[in-house]
Parts: sequence; structure tokens; C-alpha cells
Amino acid sequence: MKIFKNIITISVLTLVVVACKNNAEPEVKTVEVEVSKKDVKPTLDPNATYAKVEFNIKGMTCAVGCAKTIEKKMAKMEGVKMAKVDFDKELAMVEFDEAKVTPKSLEEAVAKVSDIYEVKEIKTVDEFSSEKKPETKKVCKADCKMACCKDKATKDKKACAKDCKKDCCKAEKA
Repeated sequence: MKIFKNIITISVLTLVVVACKNNAEPEVKTVEVEVSKKDVKPTLDPNATYAKVEFNIKGMTCAVGCAKTIEKKMAKMEGVKMAKVDFDKELAMVEFDEAKVTPKSLEEAVAKVSDIYEVKEIKTVDEFSSEKKPETKKVCKADCKMACCKDKATKDKKACAKDCKKDCCKAEKA
């Protein structure tokens, strides 16, 4: 029995020494990953002719589910440089390579998202409506003496400023 205890003790000690490694180095494994073509957007051709179009999309009910989904669908199209959908204005703005994309294909892409969306009034633009700067209104200065710039409360006339673009001030300078 004593020999049996010694054999078991030696076996356990051998197992502990062999099984326990005090090696702190992590094991490094290399894994190859295949990238699908759907995940990689092709690079845009710098020599291409790009056009900008704006069109209304009717039938959207929310900004995240509808507008963003349509925007992402159009942005993933080959040849589309930029796509933005404004839910509040029901307006889509897309810049695309004319050789690869047509306004008709953009309309079809919107229809593929859902048949409830209706594209209306596709028009080619030089500048998107959100990029247009608001016109500043010119006002005559306080010393304008023209009748059109007359202060009705005090009935005093005021002189036009040199940079005033109002018709009444143009007449004074002429």
C-alpha cells in the first residue's frame, strides 16, 4: 500500500510539473479574412464628369428608417460621389459620375428600397439648394434723402449709402 501511495504521489507531481507552464508569452495565431466586394467602395474616377441632381421623395415617414436608408442605398451605388436625403424637405441631393449613373437609375434605386416612395421633379443643378447662400437685403443708411428711404414716423429724408443697391438709390446716383 505504501508503494501504491508513492506511485500516485509521483504521478500527480509529474502531472503538475508537466501541465503547468509559467510561460507568460501569448500564443499568436494568424487568421486570413476574406473581404467581400460589397464592403469595399470603389474609388471615384478623378477625370469623370460629375453631375448634381435634386429631386423630391414622397412617402417617407421617418428620418432614420426612410431617409437614411434611401441615402445609404444611393451612396453605395457605383459612381455616386455623394448622396444626402433631407427628410424635413423631402429632398434628395446626389452627385454622381454621368458615365456610370443616370437620374433614372437613382429613381430605380429609391424604388428598390420600397415601393411606397415616389420620386418627383428630378432636376440637374449647379449647386445644391442647401449650399446656396441666402441673399442679404441692402437697406439705405440713416442719412438717405430719397423719398423711398423716407422715415414715415419722423418724415425726415435719409441719404443712400454708396453701396446701396435699391432702385431708389440708383436713381439718385445717376
